[in-house]
Amino acid sequence: MKKSLLVVLVCVSFFANAQRWTVEKANAWYAKQPLYVGANFIPSTAINELEMWQAETFDPATIDKELGWAESLGMNMMRVFLHNIPYDTDKEGFISRINQFLTIADKHHIKIMFVLFDSCWNDNPKAGKQMEPIIGKHNSGWARCPGTKMLFDSRTWGSLEAYTKGIISKFGNDPRVAVWDLFNEPSNSGYNDAVMPLLKKSFEWARAAKPSQPITAGWWTDHPMSNEFMFANSDIITFHNYKDPENLEAQIKDLQSRFKRPLICTEYMARKHKSTFETCLPIFAKYKVGAINWGLVKGKTNTIYAWDEPMPEGGEPALWFHDIFRPDGSVYKQSEVDAIKAVTKK
Repeated sequence: MKKSLLVVLVCVSFFANAQRWTVEKANAWYAKQPLYVGANFIPSTAINELEMWQAETFDPATIDKELGWAESLGMNMMRVFLHNIPYDTDKEGFISRINQFLTIADKHHIKIMFVLFDSCWNDNPKAGKQMEPIIGKHNSGWARCPGTKMLFDSRTWGSLEAYTKGIISKFGNDPRVAVWDLFNEPSNSGYNDAVMPLLKKSFEWARAAKPSQPITAGWWTDHPMSNEFMFANSDIITFHNYKDPENLEAQIKDLQSRFKRPLICTEYMARKHKSTFETCLPIFAKYKVGAINWGLVKGKTNTIYAWDEPMPEGGEPALWFHDIFRPDGSVYKQSEVDAIKAVTKK
């Protein structure tokens, strides 16, 4: 690495870390929070973040209905993905729709964790009409944010900076927003170390917007460079765990021991991998670790199907991978609903 580039990266890391919450501040904040239990939310009528947020397909009626089902379980947090394209193409409309969404969530006593960037699934996101789901394929239309072309061209990052600062400045003191999750699984899709410049910038831009809520980005796999940066710069520690309850408990103990900061698991619950509500939720409650599973309602994202087991013929798999409700509001498995309510005391 050239010396000048190394100096820049060190300075960026210092800038981001310099405003990080202390351990004491993070734990004082968390002491005032309930045990967060919820889901990664997208309405069943949207295939991806663009279809959720663009004016033509924004669906407040479905959002209201489905967040009502979440409320009936005692869920009190949803993790929700944003995207830079609606900000670029319709800033005022996008902000208005976010505000409308937050009003609906607040009506159902649900706090929101927003995600700004994402390295997962389909590349080259575009505004306008989105693709139709591929039958039986998990997340066939989910869109990366910002996509490889922008990720590798820092000359285009002025719009990403405007998006990050604009959204966080607007909602950075909004009590309906609980946490900012800046970058989902940043090293995914083979990006590895190449994602680091934008990951670092996302923290720099977010800190500059001075939100009152904590900032984070989470562990998802053993990628040392991004993990160490995120651990060193996040106010609270977030992580993903789709493994069995023994693995989950060991990871919780390790993260609590290493960082002494609040923990929220921002993705879990994959039935075929023995990550279930019945077995994992008691562990989250035991350690007061927030629990945000993937998926609420079976819909266009096709997340009842497993990542690696498409069903081209369609139909309902014998074992759902994610999700809790069918589109009519009936539940996939009553014992899971009972397990959620036992923890939320609903």
